[in-house]
Amino acid sequence: MSVFTLSLDPAAEQFYRRVAQSAGISIEQVLQDALFKLAGELSLEALAGMKAK
Repeated sequence: MSVFTLSLDPAAEQFYRRVAQSAGISIEQVLQDALFKLAGELSLEALAGMKAK
Protein backbone atom coordinates (compact mmCIF):
# COMPACT_ATOMS: atom_id res chain seq x y z
CA MET A 1 0.00 0.00 0.00
CA SER A 2 1.25 3.48 -0.83
CA VAL A 3 1.50 6.15 1.84
CA PHE A 4 0.83 9.83 1.10
CA THR A 5 1.10 13.04 3.09
CA LEU A 6 -1.40 15.82 2.61
CA SER A 7 -2.12 19.19 4.15
CA LEU A 8 -5.57 20.02 5.49
CA ASP A 9 -7.10 23.35 6.21
CA PRO A 10 -7.57 23.63 10.02
CA ALA A 11 -11.36 23.65 9.62
CA ALA A 12 -11.25 20.50 7.47
CA GLU A 13 -8.96 18.80 9.98
CA GLN A 14 -11.34 19.64 12.81
CA PHE A 15 -14.30 18.32 10.81
CA TYR A 16 -12.66 15.01 9.91
CA ARG A 17 -11.26 14.61 13.43
CA ARG A 18 -14.78 15.00 14.89
CA VAL A 19 -16.17 12.50 12.37
CA ALA A 20 -13.41 10.06 13.34
CA GLN A 21 -14.14 10.49 17.05
CA SER A 22 -17.87 10.02 16.49
CA ALA A 23 -17.29 6.87 14.43
CA GLY A 24 -14.61 5.50 16.75
CA ILE A 25 -12.04 5.19 13.97
CA SER A 26 -8.83 6.98 13.06
CA ILE A 27 -8.80 10.24 11.13
CA GLU A 28 -6.66 8.44 8.53
CA GLN A 29 -9.42 5.87 8.00
CA VAL A 30 -12.04 8.62 7.65
CA LEU A 31 -9.92 10.41 5.04
CA GLN A 32 -9.24 7.15 3.19
CA ASP A 33 -12.95 6.31 3.09
CA ALA A 34 -13.90 9.83 1.99
CA LEU A 35 -11.36 9.84 -0.85
CA PHE A 36 -12.41 6.36 -1.99
CA LYS A 37 -16.06 7.41 -2.10
CA LEU A 38 -15.21 10.61 -3.98
CA ALA A 39 -13.18 8.65 -6.54
CA GLY A 40 -16.15 6.34 -7.12
CA GLU A 41 -18.56 9.22 -7.54
CA LEU A 42 -16.26 11.02 -9.98
CA SER A 43 -15.80 7.81 -11.98
CA LEU A 44 -19.57 7.35 -12.26
CA GLU A 45 -19.98 10.96 -13.39
CA ALA A 46 -17.25 10.51 -16.01
CA LEU A 47 -18.88 7.34 -17.32
CA ALA A 48 -22.28 9.05 -17.48
CA GLY A 49 -20.69 11.95 -19.36
CA MET A 50 -19.16 9.58 -21.90
CA LYS A 51 -22.53 7.90 -22.50
CA ALA A 52 -24.19 11.28 -23.03
CA LYS A 53 -21.80 12.07 -25.89
